[in-house]
Amino acid sequence: MHKRFRLFRVRGFAVAAFAVLALRTATPALAQTTKPSEATHAVAAFLAARIVSPQVHANNQVTFRFLDPNAHEVKLALEGAPPVPMQKDDRGVWSVTVGPLAPEYYGYSFLADGVMLMDPSNPLIKPNLLTPQNMVFVPGPASLPWQTNNVPHGVIHQHFYHSNAVGDNRDFYVYTPPGYNPRGKTRYPVLYLLHGYSDAADAWTAVGRANVILDNLIAERKAVPMIVVMPLGYGAPQILTANSPLSHDALIEENSRKFTEALFEEVMPRIERDYRVLQGPAYTAIAGLSMGGGEALFAGLNHLKTFGWVGAFSAAMLPHLDQEFPNLNASANSRLHLLWVACGEQDPLVGKFNVELRAWLKSRGVQFVRIATPGMHAWMVWRGNLAAFVPLLFRKKAR
Repeated sequence: MHKRFRLFRVRGFAVAAFAVLALRTATPALAQTTKPSEATHAVAAFLAARIVSPQVHANNQVTFRFLDPNAHEVKLALEGAPPVPMQKDDRGVWSVTVGPLAPEYYGYSFLADGVMLMDPSNPLIKPNLLTPQNMVFVPGPASLPWQTNNVPHGVIHQHFYHSNAVGDNRDFYVYTPPGYNPRGKTRYPVLYLLHGYSDAADAWTAVGRANVILDNLIAERKAVPMIVVMPLGYGAPQILTANSPLSHDALIEENSRKFTEALFEEVMPRIERDYRVLQGPAYTAIAGLSMGGGEALFAGLNHLKTFGWVGAFSAAMLPHLDQEFPNLNASANSRLHLLWVACGEQDPLVGKFNVELRAWLKSRGVQFVRIATPGMHAWMVWRGNLAAFVPLLFRKKAR
């Protein structure tokens, strides 16, 4: 982190100095009457304002630009694709045009001499606890579930609390559907929706567009109105600072166990007290992506009296299936309304594990729905997963 910050500051100073030099050459009067620090910021802002990035073209191609005259090599790191080299012009602006891209939200960053940097010309941020990026939106038809449309919208609520189970202060988010009345008579089923490793509790709304997807599906009567709860998924927060977290089996197991404890003892009681939710496995679902997919399986399949609907999107972090699910067998089929196991076909991170997971479930006689979609370990896959999973929930026949 410190090395990246120092490199960023060095590059930032070099860019500003380059701008000041250009200004002095072109407008000596302004350079003489303005303090160097003021000129530096003013000209850097002036040049940055001239850089349009990203630029989405009518044919869905996208041009990315980045000012770094001192860099030797800059690449575009676009979500779901390998890094692409960029070309530098005589102003020191690097650029590349990619696509056409399918209508979607894409995360991206720049790799300048191997250092990951964000796009200073783009205010659209993809938040992440370890690797924040920018996002670019390639618009599409109104039928896309993550496209904001003129439909009734639900409300996102943020709650803070102290977790005795984990020993920290944390938050969770709640989506209530359009028309929800906290004093009304109507009660709603609830979906507990879990984020992935390195995400925060707001990932499903800030990046995954979960509230927009729910709004559209409910408006189209493709999904029943439901409450969605999005808690922080770290039962062992130190997993964020561990080197190679996938190799620490004991830490992964502690993370799942403590998260489940916080979910059952702290989050769910507040939801059942403060929101008008229906209770029981027929009205309670849990799903998640990557780390959250593993946690959804761990919490859901070990508590079938609570969860009747379980979804795993590119599930990860389940090192010992026999130990994590000691009592899971074919008897679960009569309790589960739906076990939905999805993964991107080109996922290099957890694709092999998901093959092993499906084989293990079959060996235990547990029925599940297998979903394979094109894509890697990326939000484009998980938005699609959510849009396909939600319409199945809380129906009498989901399989």
